[in-house]
Amino acid sequence: METTMTTRIKEILFIVVGTAIYAFGLVYLNIANHLAEGGVTGITLIIRALFGIDPAYTTLIINIPLILIGGRILGKRSFYYTILGTVCLSVFLWIWQRVPFTINLDHDLFIVSILAGLFAGFGSGLVYRYGGTTGGADVIARILEQKFGLTMGKSLLVFDIIVLICSLTYLDLKRMMYTLIVSFVFSRVVDILSSGGYAAKGVMIITNESNVVAELLMGHLERGVTYLHGEGGFSSEMKRIVYIVVSQQEINEVKKIVHSVDEKAFILISNVHDVEGEGFTYLRPQRRRFTLKRTT
Repeated sequence: METTMTTRIKEILFIVVGTAIYAFGLVYLNIANHLAEGGVTGITLIIRALFGIDPAYTTLIINIPLILIGGRILGKRSFYYTILGTVCLSVFLWIWQRVPFTINLDHDLFIVSILAGLFAGFGSGLVYRYGGTTGGADVIARILEQKFGLTMGKSLLVFDIIVLICSLTYLDLKRMMYTLIVSFVFSRVVDILSSGGYAAKGVMIITNESNVVAELLMGHLERGVTYLHGEGGFSSEMKRIVYIVVSQQEINEVKKIVHSVDEKAFILISNVHDVEGEGFTYLRPQRRRFTLKRTT
């Protein structure tokens, strides 16, 4: 029970911090330099430019029906966290607009765009990572992620482009292009942060010496291996395929070990975006370094 309560407090804390970071970048980078924004936040900026209404208020008003949809589809926890994220975003937008602060970048819109994307992506990524959203398009993007497997970064990029086109009602084309940079950086950072875990490489090794290769990999890398059973398409011969997950830095050592046993081994390497377990999210025993010994 105590662990659950600690987890909840941690999630709430990071959602609050994430919305504060996002709102900070929006006020001091986007709004201050007349750059647009995607999603519902972008719509609130359009309303601000055309009618002078504070985005802190329109953010809440526009998000009410979307929050209700999110509550019906995403469940109780996501519903509460979406309310938390949306309210916090409005509150921090209101606060930052009233704090006299300036980021002087000598009117360099490229640097502004990069920083705006980093602030928005990092802030939003923290919110998504810990189960929340800031309402608006985030709700729809999370639904698409759960139902269809689309990453939130990609979904939000599509929404952003639609809203940005509408933002041409008050922005010139130059600032619109810089805003696209913001959206691109934002989507990349969000995907990195919301995926969680540790990035790694999955290595599949097809060799007639699978037992020897597996023993060497386990002995020198201190990582477990898995045997997959396959059948050759031409030979119809049954083979044991060695599968192992390693860090990027260990790839060359894996190749060295495999080729020391079988120079004709077939090695497939793929990206693994989220890894949890020994050697990645907690420590493993100190491994021995492999040294290739040649015989004459």
